[in-house]
Amino acid sequence: MAAAGTMRGDRVFVVLLILRLSFCPCLVGATNEYKRQLTLQLNPNSTSLPPGGDLLHVRAVGDNDTLHFLWCSQGAPTLLIVHTNTSSSSVQVNWTQFLSRNVSGGLSVEPQSSIQYSIAVVFSRLLEYDDANDTAMPDSDFFPPYELQNLNWTRLELFDAKAQLCGETPEFGNGSLCLTLSVFDSDGRAESWPRLLHSANSSQLEVWLDGIMPRSANSRFLLEMQAVGGDFPLSRVDVRQFIDDEFTPSIFKVSQWVSPVKGGSDVSGYVQWKPVAYRQSNPALEDATPCRYSDPQTQDGNATAASSALIQAFFSQPNITGLNVSFGLAGEPFYNSTRFLSWTMLVGVGAPPVDTFSPIVLAIMAVGLGTPMILLLVGGVLVCLHKRRHGSPATYQPIN
Repeated sequence: MAAAGTMRGDRVFVVLLILRLSFCPCLVGATNEYKRQLTLQLNPNSTSLPPGGDLLHVRAVGDNDTLHFLWCSQGAPTLLIVHTNTSSSSVQVNWTQFLSRNVSGGLSVEPQSSIQYSIAVVFSRLLEYDDANDTAMPDSDFFPPYELQNLNWTRLELFDAKAQLCGETPEFGNGSLCLTLSVFDSDGRAESWPRLLHSANSSQLEVWLDGIMPRSANSRFLLEMQAVGGDFPLSRVDVRQFIDDEFTPSIFKVSQWVSPVKGGSDVSGYVQWKPVAYRQSNPALEDATPCRYSDPQTQDGNATAASSALIQAFFSQPNITGLNVSFGLAGEPFYNSTRFLSWTMLVGVGAPPVDTFSPIVLAIMAVGLGTPMILLLVGGVLVCLHKRRHGSPATYQPIN
């Protein structure tokens, strides 16, 4: 009886030990959460509502640094992120210069010596073409582009750490092009598809075309963006592949428009997206449509600064690259099928977030891989205990 009790106790101990190792937090990706303190200010230092659009300042303070997110609708919608190495840096706006849009220096981050890196993204044009042959090759049959600096933009609507902006033009009919900026105080993941993984050093921009009147029954769209930087502009697009589509069904890639540090592999800033858009505001899997991008090309800095008050005010000698994101492939439904299209991206500083397996998936894998090991170990323990219980085999003397 004592041997049997010992055997059962050893079996329980082995099982508990393996389960403890399988579900250890270190194996399922638990980390210490880093948080920033967010404060929002609309039209900072302004004594009245500025004409022509708004300027939102989100100050994200860390332990010993600050991220300044500036979202502006003066001209083409523009997001600027400035990273400083102090928790006491501030934004100063000279509204007279800022609204004149003809000289730099209208907006600054003080002290300027604390600035580590800055990156801006300008949404410059919406392009539409007639894909009569259903090839999804946007190389001809373009309609006149929509210059986003010329749209009639609404005032910014704030919801917690989100800001929504919509633009209209008579050519849109009753439709609009809208953008929503989200800024985060910690790591996390959006609730709606494509459920991009964000960090406290990133922001998310969702773009959607809602009810825009297409100029042909076979219209498809492209969105033109321009990235503005200093010494290290966004110069290349990297594509990362992964094997888990848990958060974005059927999507196994992520595209990253990055700003590599010269002579190294480190990244200073990025724009990140998954190659998918959606044709419904509350999409099902069948509402997903692929998207593609063009190679980044150097852009005219003067033209970009003229289209965006924020670029003109902050950058004195900007380095600018641009690319297009096109929506839909051959055989996919045209925009006219639902008259809705949404696409989401991240803009941040430092290295882009990297998708990993979720704790649930890791736990399932641990159980799946651990069960055979448990059976082997328990079997081995039982064999050993059985041998100890019954002793070694009897030996016999040879008969002469």
